[in-house]
Amino acid sequence: MRGKFLFLGDAKLCVRGVTYGTFRPRADGSEVPEPAIVERDFALMAENGINALRTYSVPPSWLLDAAQRHNLRILVGLPVERYIGFLADKKDAPDIEELVRAGVRASAGHPAVLGYAIGNEIPASVARWFGRRRVERYLERLYDAAKDEAPDSLVTYVNYPSTEYLRLDFLDFVCYNVYLESQDRLRAYLARLQTLAGERPLVMSEIGLDSRRHGEDVQARTLDWQMRSAFAAGCAGAFVYAWTDEWYRAGADVDDWDFGLTRRDRRPKPALQAVREAFTEVPLAPGLPWPRVSVVVCTYNGRRTIRDCLEGLSRLAYPNYEVIVVDDGSTDDTAAIARQFDCRLIQTGNRGLANARNTGLGAATGEIVAYLDDDAYPDAQWLTYLAATFMSTTHAGVGGPNIAPPGDGTIAECIARAPGGPVHVLVTDREAEHIPGCNMAFRKASLEAISGFDPQFRTAGDDVDVCWRLQEWGGTLGFHPAAMVWHHRRNSIRAYWKQQIGYGRAEAMLERKWPEKYNGPGHVRWAGRMYGLGLAHALGWRQPRVYHGIWGGAPYQSLYEPAPSLLGSLPQMPEWHLLTGTLAGMAALSLVFEPLKLALPLLIVALVPPVAQAWLNAARASFPEAPHRAARLTRRLLTAALHLLQPLARLRGRLKNGLTPWRRHGVVRPAPLWPVTTSIWSERWGTQHERLRTLEARLRVEGACVLHGGEHDRWDLEVRGGILGAARLLIGVEDHPGGKQLIRLRWWPEVPGRGPFLTLGLAALTVTAAHVHAWLASLLLGFGTLVPALNIVEQCMAAMAAMRGAVERLRSPNG
Repeated sequence: MRGKFLFLGDAKLCVRGVTYGTFRPRADGSEVPEPAIVERDFALMAENGINALRTYSVPPSWLLDAAQRHNLRILVGLPVERYIGFLADKKDAPDIEELVRAGVRASAGHPAVLGYAIGNEIPASVARWFGRRRVERYLERLYDAAKDEAPDSLVTYVNYPSTEYLRLDFLDFVCYNVYLESQDRLRAYLARLQTLAGERPLVMSEIGLDSRRHGEDVQARTLDWQMRSAFAAGCAGAFVYAWTDEWYRAGADVDDWDFGLTRRDRRPKPALQAVREAFTEVPLAPGLPWPRVSVVVCTYNGRRTIRDCLEGLSRLAYPNYEVIVVDDGSTDDTAAIARQFDCRLIQTGNRGLANARNTGLGAATGEIVAYLDDDAYPDAQWLTYLAATFMSTTHAGVGGPNIAPPGDGTIAECIARAPGGPVHVLVTDREAEHIPGCNMAFRKASLEAISGFDPQFRTAGDDVDVCWRLQEWGGTLGFHPAAMVWHHRRNSIRAYWKQQIGYGRAEAMLERKWPEKYNGPGHVRWAGRMYGLGLAHALGWRQPRVYHGIWGGAPYQSLYEPAPSLLGSLPQMPEWHLLTGTLAGMAALSLVFEPLKLALPLLIVALVPPVAQAWLNAARASFPEAPHRAARLTRRLLTAALHLLQPLARLRGRLKNGLTPWRRHGVVRPAPLWPVTTSIWSERWGTQHERLRTLEARLRVEGACVLHGGEHDRWDLEVRGGILGAARLLIGVEDHPGGKQLIRLRWWPEVPGRGPFLTLGLAALTVTAAHVHAWLASLLLGFGTLVPALNIVEQCMAAMAAMRGAVERLRSPNG
């Protein structure tokens, strides 16, 4: 397993499989046909492009040998779902873990084994009876038992939509049985399953159609688009259900369903030919009119990794692309390495990342421009999946996942599991709000329409800005889970520290350009959900809920995660460390003012959540490259330390570049700090929305941070002066004869409770210190009281002044 795909040695293994069984047991108890029948079946499978089969029980060794002779690999089923009831009825229960060990032991090391499936479709009602966590722990124990017997083998569990809610992150790859007879619904559900699979391969372990009910021609046509849809969605493989109509279940032959590619006498159906043709063209048909793609690699002193990048690009399985390397003033031998490859090298002075991206855009001859970082290298089908998404949608840009490659060392492995890495933000399973710069592609015309990248972003932030500008322009962003690149993480703590400071600096620059995208404390308000390894989980008490449907009868049963609470998310924020620093200062001040000793236990309380959160996130991380418990513990401790280090580095970058909690938007000018009501007579008719849009546009021209009122708010626009003060506006429009209107406006200062609460608290401490003659403490606390109080005044004044200016401009004759 490497990222989203399976490999046989260094060659990608695209699993083109069929299910085999279940069959009437033979005299020796094995649930397989006679050897002669098996031999003929396997020969016909190989002849039709099938390279794998899935069994529902442990096959005998002679069947594995036969599979090897025909170059077939077997996903061995360990039917533990038959014993799930013994979780409750433990009397006379078999040793299920020993059954798994014995099943794996019987075939471990055989070259025909593709992997092991510890169960198939635990019934939804049974899983609901025992509960999600108990079933998850049961399967994890069986996974560990299988791994003990065959550490190097792949182990999975075959799930289905009715128990989709099971969290099985320990599995090596993800398997689902899905039967959908609508191509659009199948494509949508495949995208959802890819989201659930994350960075692991997704295999469709059963997919098919009953020819008895639908007819053999309909079965053939349906299997054709089912197979093509599965591989186009980036699945690592798919198993058609089933090889033959012969089927035995629960002690009897089943003769009222015909899912097979062959009939009971093994005569082929039309579906076999359809599947054969689909299998020959995976993942996508080679004869499609593929667009020309320009791959742009921007580099600055990238000698350590650019060779891997260019070697990966030279192995792309795409018919029509060029590689452009933009050397942004490197002082090492980056250019000399690039000249060894088939690429166009453009050397410039050191003008920054966004300028380098624009240089590549100007030189590109393709209708699609794909950007790859110099410390990343692509999967062979990277461009295929990107281009296919452009061909089937109107997206302006498309991205894919970036996964840390194995073998980069302990520190890089821990950094890959720490926060602050490049992540994508999805609005739906197929549409993105943000795609990271290490793996993004755009229509050239779309980038040119927004004048490319903003040159002010020299090292980071350019990708966020260009995504927002494309969406503001009216474009959309897509995401394909199989358009995968391997992205090296930093390999030293110092490099990680500098990277995170740079990201904090970029956040400050983005907040100045896009203030409406940020909340009061200065954090992006993403509409979608972030995905990627290393994301910090918020502390919270609200548990996820399972949608079972009435009486547990829903065919698709999902897990709904509650939105992170503000309280649970606070320890993740860089500003939390400002709080701990303030409490530490107050604790030190207790040496001269004893009542401040209360700050010491508060400091301890403030330190506990980030430490607990860091350890919990590190404990959840998996380290497959660490075979020993001591090595895993070392990695977890380092990962926990990185979870604590990252917000400190971000905080330094943010504060140094003006993204502070006390920052102010707008210019402080004299303005009333009380509600203002006025009206404007207009000779021109316009809708209320038009009037508000005009006001908003004029406020934005002045650089104001403007927010819209929500569905339940009794205000229309808010101008945020800062975290401690704002101004809100309400508009009412009266229609009069002749298309004339009276526009009524009222705006007033808005002070969030945090400012007065902080001010009054510090004022109380100041008075108390003065009362006991602790003059130094009183002086310092008094100064601390003035800071938020003055910030409230100036932020409200700046917001009210901006609002007044916009309203005055609305009075103009063209208003």
